Amino acid sequence: MPSAHFRAGVVIVVRHPDTHEVLAFERRDARGHWQLPQGGLHDGETPLEGAWREMLEETGLDEHDVELVSEHPEWLVYEWPLEVQRAKGGMHHRIGQVQRWFTFHPRSADLAPTPDGTEFVAWKWVTPEWLIDHVPGWRRGPYQAVLGQHR
Repeated sequence: MPSAHFRAGVVIVVRHPDTHEVLAFERRDARGHWQLPQGGLHDGETPLEGAWREMLEETGLDEHDVELVSEHPEWLVYEWPLEVQRAKGGMHHRIGQVQRWFTFHPRSADLAPTPDGTEFVAWKWVTPEWLIDHVPGWRRGPYQAVLGQHR
């Protein structure tokens, strides 16, 4: 599904198995804006490898902290608004992202991620509804497709 005009990436959902809340992270560059950990794939990296790498880089969590429970069965695509296309499109003239979504459960109730400080500065457990309502509108489609199942 990745193409020349869509950046291939992954999104990580850490969903509490008891409360069904998800871990949301506050962006460093846009305080008050919350999202799930995500990132682009490296050359030759599988989506699952990318998910584990991004999770460790952005949240400090690894296989000792969480376990994989599912992978969304299809790639999800969204286009960036024009101002984001100009900023992120680069020499490849990308217009958006295509992503694989992975859901993990914590291995312990006292899970405590460590935001990387570069992209994220804070974290909290939130309902899927809350997060869907608080991501930028242009990202909302994939969030609704995956998190809307847990409403």
